[in-house]
Amino acid sequence: MKKILVIGGSYFAGRVFVEELIKIQDVAVHVFNRGRIQLGISGVTEHRGDREDASQISRAISGEEWDAVIDFCAYTPSHVELLLNSLQGKIRQYILISTTTIYKNSWNLPIREDALTVSGPQPELGPHASYGFDKWRAELVARQTCVRIGIPYTILRPAIIYGFYNYAPREQYFFDLLQQGEAVVIPDGGLSLFSFIWVVDMARMIIRCIGEEKAHNQEFNLASDELVSYPRIVEVLEEIIGKKIHVVRKSIEEINREHTPLPFPMDEHLVYSGAKLQRLLDFDYTPFTVGMRQTFRYYLMVLKKRRESST
Repeated sequence: MKKILVIGGSYFAGRVFVEELIKIQDVAVHVFNRGRIQLGISGVTEHRGDREDASQISRAISGEEWDAVIDFCAYTPSHVELLLNSLQGKIRQYILISTTTIYKNSWNLPIREDALTVSGPQPELGPHASYGFDKWRAELVARQTCVRIGIPYTILRPAIIYGFYNYAPREQYFFDLLQQGEAVVIPDGGLSLFSFIWVVDMARMIIRCIGEEKAHNQEFNLASDELVSYPRIVEVLEEIIGKKIHVVRKSIEEINREHTPLPFPMDEHLVYSGAKLQRLLDFDYTPFTVGMRQTFRYYLMVLKKRRESST
């Protein structure tokens, strides 16, 4: 029986991954996090601790041996270094969940795994200015440390993730507008394009990488080959709900002036190639319409439960 350790696993992509992983026979699933959200999933062993404290890592998880460690919440080089050093000799494979934010902006699209990476913080991202650069530095430490301690690594860089448990104001922004009967504002003129990955596809691809020698010491984007724009999101939502949506097109200047919180860029592309891992795993991405339909159903279910609990 394989023993899999998930670092994080309580939120969004990590939680969906755990839910998909427990469907597999002969896998023992363990999670390690601060315990702020209890999973309470049958068959999952939960370990509580702070990954920034070596003594807590040692006490909670260093006594076991792990066939694979999947790290969803390494945001800095020190996160990776402390974890791997604390578990040295206990791990057979390390899978780091990174991000496509590590790449420099480029017009050479789609952006592939060998593209140029950021060389410092990105002030245009405001409070998240250091996110991509820190993730990139975490990747470098992961490679160096895994080579030093003699274990294979796999680095996965998801594009825009959507789906169940999403706490980021992405697809829910549009769902809320539909439920409130408000118009959907989209940018007029420019046609920014985005790469998405459904969180369930992401989970299944991570699972396929566990024990896969072809994925050892490799970096992969996780991105569907289907490109999405603001008008395309509207089309998909209209198909899902079965009626036309009231759309208001405004200039980027007007949207910014009115502080309309659109979730994606209005004047740049975020387009990445996920073909490398897709070819390796012979994997078919879920169509955007299918993934969004499932996500909207989940959104309505959560909304219904909230209303019932408040009455």
